[in-house]
Amino acid sequence: MENLKELIKKVLTREVIFYIIFGVLTTIANIGVFYLLTLLGLNENIANIIAIIVAVLFAYFTNRKLVFNSTASTFKERLTEFYKFMLGRAFTMVVEALGFPLFYNVLGIQELISKLMISFIVIVLNFFISKFFAFKK
Repeated sequence: MENLKELIKKVLTREVIFYIIFGVLTTIANIGVFYLLTLLGLNENIANIIAIIVAVLFAYFTNRKLVFNSTASTFKERLTEFYKFMLGRAFTMVVEALGFPLFYNVLGIQELISKLMISFIVIVLNFFISKFFAFKK
């Protein structure tokens, strides 16, 4: 039992907790913007694209300062971080696009379970890409 407590302490760092909190807020922002834009009469597909863009930008700014405490100060450094962050998100989008059919169609795992599994993998990948690639010290 003591080993489990030690492991939890190691895994649930300030960064991880903040990453989870701002990940939930990013999801809320995505759904909220989508819902608001559709209420205003915007086409659902266009609303979805705008909501995704807002959510990714929200994730970038919150991850940059509040989760990973970026010290980038020049315009070039910030632009490089932004580029790396977007590159990482593009990569995990491909992982998700390929991973879901792999789990669901090839491996025959139930649809919702496949979606949850690939979402978990993407969240973990996004964390490590942000920590060790986009916002590395």
